[in-house]
Amino acid sequence: MSTTHTQPDAPLNMITPANIDWQMDDTGNRVPVSGEFGDVYFSHADGLAETRHVFLTHNQLPERLAKLAPTQCFTIAELGFGTGLNFLATWQLWRELRGLHPHLASARLHFITTEKYPIPLADLTEILALWRARAPELSDCIESLLAAYPPLIAGCHRLNFHNDNIIIDLWFGDASESLSKLSSDKSIKTTPYVDAWFLDGFAPSCNHALWAENIFAQMQRLSRPNTTAATYSCAGIVKRALKSHGFQINKVKGFGRKREMLTALMVDPVGLEDQEFDDHVKDIDTASSNSTTLPDNHSIVIGAGVSGLLTAWSLANRGIQVTLLDKSAPLAGASGNPRALLAPKMTPIHHVDEHLHTIGYLYSSRLYRQLDHADKPVKTPAILEPTGALDLLIKANIGTEQIADYPNAMATTLAAEQAQAISGLREQNLSENLYLPQSGLVNPQALKQTILTHPLIRFQQLNVTSIQETKHQVRVEGYDQDKSEQAISADNVVICAAFESHQIDKRVFDCRKIRGQLSWFTPTAEQLTHLPKIPLKYSGYCALFTAQIGDEQLNPVVACQPQFLLGASFIRNDTDTSIHLEEHQISRDKLIKAIPEMSNIVPTDVSLWQGRAGVRTQTPDYHPIVGLLSDSKRIWVMSAMGAKGYALAPICAEALTDMMTGTFTPLSAAMLARLSPNRVRLQTPLV
Repeated sequence: MSTTHTQPDAPLNMITPANIDWQMDDTGNRVPVSGEFGDVYFSHADGLAETRHVFLTHNQLPERLAKLAPTQCFTIAELGFGTGLNFLATWQLWRELRGLHPHLASARLHFITTEKYPIPLADLTEILALWRARAPELSDCIESLLAAYPPLIAGCHRLNFHNDNIIIDLWFGDASESLSKLSSDKSIKTTPYVDAWFLDGFAPSCNHALWAENIFAQMQRLSRPNTTAATYSCAGIVKRALKSHGFQINKVKGFGRKREMLTALMVDPVGLEDQEFDDHVKDIDTASSNSTTLPDNHSIVIGAGVSGLLTAWSLANRGIQVTLLDKSAPLAGASGNPRALLAPKMTPIHHVDEHLHTIGYLYSSRLYRQLDHADKPVKTPAILEPTGALDLLIKANIGTEQIADYPNAMATTLAAEQAQAISGLREQNLSENLYLPQSGLVNPQALKQTILTHPLIRFQQLNVTSIQETKHQVRVEGYDQDKSEQAISADNVVICAAFESHQIDKRVFDCRKIRGQLSWFTPTAEQLTHLPKIPLKYSGYCALFTAQIGDEQLNPVVACQPQFLLGASFIRNDTDTSIHLEEHQISRDKLIKAIPEMSNIVPTDVSLWQGRAGVRTQTPDYHPIVGLLSDSKRIWVMSAMGAKGYALAPICAEALTDMMTGTFTPLSAAMLARLSPNRVRLQTPLV
């Protein structure tokens, strides 16, 4: 259950965790209570039964979900998340229905929820342990939810549960603000809408702000004819607000000792003049659903770097056939380094909900861990090695006082002695530091192998020379490795070709090109005892890793041998990808300047070092390019990830796929505008 209570001492956008008290319910079981509002999180009679009665039955979810067509998506929005019991009950119903109805195998459920005061993981684990005992059918869902539960950071946290085709977007923060950030862009061909609302805030008498006019105005904006709503509350303020914002209301039997509850049906949403709806509202008992079925089932993705791979992955997980094209091979460009350090570019916490680096880092970390724990048709090395990372704050826009605003689960400052122990540094002054416990090293080769095993993704080598768009399809032409001309048609094309994207379609901004060379060497046994134990960030970064079988397909490494990685260089307007000894030296000098004790450890002779050079693509405002190209209906772009592709590409790929399929994105409307290929900052060429 969400609250909008204001904590005057809390910095703007700093989430205050829920304060949990406990009471005994009617059967002698412990029930959690909001310490701020003195209201229960669920019924004293039977919280799960109440959820099923109020929200599932009276939104007619068993019938409506069973009638979904293949690839169709049904969207539920909730105010607020609380203990997650409503979501867990919905998830369990969805699993049950998918087991009974084979046609639901490719249908999807999107659950959007808000929470001002989220429950800390330890408390949530204790609360949900009660439901593991009372409702064993929820156990698997509870375990998965707790494993994916994010740190209490403002903004949207997307949790993907691919095996069940279910997504939950957890918006931490004020409910009205969160709803206002949901983009319902009518300029794209399929506009997202909410199909059913769960109104589950604390009672209006306790938390009136969650039942305020601006909440219902957002509900009206995000709904369409046949959107339903249900709530346990029959308060007059709720009835009047629903009626004044386009809903027809109906009082029905409440749960347990509650005499009445409300159901509602949207009949007058905002912006009908822009949409093609039936002239009358259908009876939702007989209507299949008011969600849209995906009209497109084949997309071409051009470019098989990290952006292309993650775009293909997101599309394929929505049931879309993907042809992935590259002029040479997957990860042949800048994305094919031996390892990538997954560590965020931090920001003061009052910016965090709109900070793409934070949102992207948290989502990427979750995704890579999830992929590593998933059943795979082919066993691969770990995608993410969870090492943690230590930032020496040499080149950072955040200090230790601001780091203290973050939950320790995401970022903290270690005592100097502890920082020395965990890093292995002996002489460095580490009184100022940033420790990132969830950081780690990404293995690009393992990620590539995992993605390319998806049954809906097919890789083809093709050097693309032209794209032609018609009303109903896009035709891509090019030549293969034998110089034979080829042509492929699809419903949509996504250009993910880094700096070459502009060459493929001139509407893509001609970005700044930045050459970056990463260096590595095989340390001796003596060197190994003195090199840093975990990845370090300074004005560059360094990390020890052990090469895995398969890594040699991308880079000159020896499997099962330790390697010390450092870099990278930063050379503007240089697209040469040959290895330069002077850039090995630059990376060594940068490390020694930041950490002088490494001068006697890292070899002075760099002539035997290995390296890989790639070209990063950067925009004038440093934001990626994600969205639909101007004057196009079927050509999209995802590019300009800079040096942070492994952190940013996963969340950007999700947002792009949402735009392509007409579902709500995990990024705010303002963020989508900042990423738009057609934004004002990209109208003036670089000089």
